[in-house]
Amino acid sequence: MARTNDPANPSGAGVSGADSREGRPSWAPPVLRGDRLAAGLRTLELEIRGRLDGLLQGNHLGLVPGPGSEPGEARPYQPGDDVRRMDWAVTARTTTPHIRESIADRELETWIVADVSASLDFGTAVCEKRDLAVCAAAAITHLTLGGGNRVGALISNGAETVRVPARGGRAHARNLVRKIAEMPRAAEGTRGDLAQLVDQLRRPPRRRGLAVVVSDFLGDTAWQRPLRGLSGRHDLIGVEVLDPRDVDLPEVGDIVLADPETGRQREVHASAQLRKEFAAAAQRHRSDVARALRQAGAGHLVLRTDSDWIADTVRFVVARKRGWSGAAS
Repeated sequence: MARTNDPANPSGAGVSGADSREGRPSWAPPVLRGDRLAAGLRTLELEIRGRLDGLLQGNHLGLVPGPGSEPGEARPYQPGDDVRRMDWAVTARTTTPHIRESIADRELETWIVADVSASLDFGTAVCEKRDLAVCAAAAITHLTLGGGNRVGALISNGAETVRVPARGGRAHARNLVRKIAEMPRAAEGTRGDLAQLVDQLRRPPRRRGLAVVVSDFLGDTAWQRPLRGLSGRHDLIGVEVLDPRDVDLPEVGDIVLADPETGRQREVHASAQLRKEFAAAAQRHRSDVARALRQAGAGHLVLRTDSDWIADTVRFVVARKRGWSGAAS
């Protein structure tokens, strides 16, 4: 996938002017750059608390409800329960199907893998993909705090990696989100290595918890193997950040396609056939990403620069809750 430069959008990013235009959608992320960063981070925290806080209350593990790590009481099976939780020993003794409930962990350690490589310094809608990555990390950070929970992060722009130790407290959470937002932009031509970044989270092994990978997942799926290695100890979530130009080319005639992680550019004519082939290739890649995340045992949240990211997050969490509760779809 590539950055696009076209006459209607000469910069390719398309958001530098959006910050000053009137009519910015109410659901658009706040501006998270320059002298507006501090105010934007405060606004972001208030939006998360106002629109997401309370959604995740109750007996749950991390961002989404999980089965927990400690066995609880057995109870009779009810239609819609997950058959993988069947307690066959109790079922054999009573001759009545039973399932084993489990106790949700109360102290959660969350790790965020934040990929802010050059391909995320791009956006043609209301924000850059990097801004959405910060929003996703902020939501996870603020919503998993409390009750002795801790959160840490691995942040990489392709040229350097910053490790933020897992700690608790709201001051630490704000500092973590700020570090992601302030991560320097890598020079054009710097290629990120998501597989290596995910692998760093596995070594050394950490206590069981929640691992969240935030990236646009462009390129190959070499990250699938290390991600699967995390699934034995962690609840996994993959947050895929997309822009409309990642999946569709505009009908603008001549256009320059540029790969910000290699610096390569190519001028082409955006004919109907080319746009059709580009969309088909993009759809295949997105299907590959979805399949790789599913095979790794990870939840898959898609955020787009032209969509309400908080509403998309709410739908994802509600769907995960229904899945864990065994509710019929």
